[in-house]
Amino acid sequence: MKILIFLFLIVSLTTIAQILPERERALLKDEIIADRFENLLPELMDNAQIDMWLVISREYNEDPVMRTMLPATWLNARRRTILVFYRNKNGNIFEKLAVARYDVGENITSAWDKEKQPDQWARLVEIIEERNPSTIGINISEHFGIADGLVATDYAELKEALPANLESKLVSAEKLAIGWIETRTQKEMELYHTLVEVTHKIIDEAFSNEVITPGKTTTDEVVWWMRQKVTDMGLETWFHPTVDIQRSEEVLRSHIYSFTKGDKDKVILPGDLLHCDFGITYIGLNTDCQQHAYVLTNGETKVPGFLEEAFAEGNRLQDIFTGYFEAGRTGNEILSKSLKQGRAEGLRPAIYTHPLGNYGHSSGTTFGMWDSQRGVPVNGDYPLHYNTVYAIELNTTVTLEPWKKDVRIMLEEAGFYGKDGFRYVNGRQEAIKPISW
Repeated sequence: MKILIFLFLIVSLTTIAQILPERERALLKDEIIADRFENLLPELMDNAQIDMWLVISREYNEDPVMRTMLPATWLNARRRTILVFYRNKNGNIFEKLAVARYDVGENITSAWDKEKQPDQWARLVEIIEERNPSTIGINISEHFGIADGLVATDYAELKEALPANLESKLVSAEKLAIGWIETRTQKEMELYHTLVEVTHKIIDEAFSNEVITPGKTTTDEVVWWMRQKVTDMGLETWFHPTVDIQRSEEVLRSHIYSFTKGDKDKVILPGDLLHCDFGITYIGLNTDCQQHAYVLTNGETKVPGFLEEAFAEGNRLQDIFTGYFEAGRTGNEILSKSLKQGRAEGLRPAIYTHPLGNYGHSSGTTFGMWDSQRGVPVNGDYPLHYNTVYAIELNTTVTLEPWKKDVRIMLEEAGFYGKDGFRYVNGRQEAIKPISW
């Protein structure tokens, strides 16, 4: 027992050491944003065929896209902040301007002198007329909320300020906004590996006898231990974790029960199959992870074979699903092929995988929802792109003969899709975690 405590102490200290001090986080965040502006955004604008992009927000009511563009020392927009990105591919021109009183960090230069032009909207019109873009992208989108950040008031004032010849150039920047949100750079993926590793280590500790004493510890106590651990490490979480239990003598609950009502304050007992849903936020990126653990009973030294066999079916479903990842395929197409093959192999699958990155439930390709297994209109028709990250979230229902009931193996891991194919960002769970006591 002393050896186990020592090992967990070492793991805990190592995990904390991976987290940067605030000042170093800020430097890294600004470095990542600068890299994205210079090496990613021009290409995205070319692909979307938008040569001017307006991102407009007022303080404390920020467009979700703008939040990902602000420097580390800008916790919010200031007054009304108007960002103007101009791209002339033929002239190899790329400008990052702000119609604001201040430079927006070191990446975006202020282009408004209020003493010379008191009206902010009039100054924006001048900037547009000086460059004469063919298209002016704005963040309006019916189906992708993160790409729909231009609020009604700013939209109305923008249209009122623009002369007719410029207003006619306004187009939805949906494709560009989604591309900006969903695409990950090499620098971000280096950071992402650390995020997922830290997430896994927190779950490892939560699902251990350092936190759980069977017959005493409740599921809610584990949940709040996770929340406190995140706070103590100087991190944040973008959703409240859940911990639920499946037992031999209890009927299988619905999927929605596990993720909403859950087992709020249930005492954990030997023989319980535990499941958690947990994620963290760090330097502008998010994780989302679901794993399983089993509390050994008296005399047991390892997880029973029938549970490991059930878990292997979850891993098999993951392999089937990610095996169909191919650039250009839609989420609905990949979902359909995966479910068909899974059922043909005797599985009882459900797939509800979502984009992951700047937001936990991000924009990009959607692969089903837990209550939409025949496909998702529009969002599921969005094609898969390279350099994107997903929460590979799914489950399969398995009958356990020793328990004479069904259990649900519910898994979720961060996965990256690039030109070399699919890979997990920091591996995946391949065996149920045993909890000894």
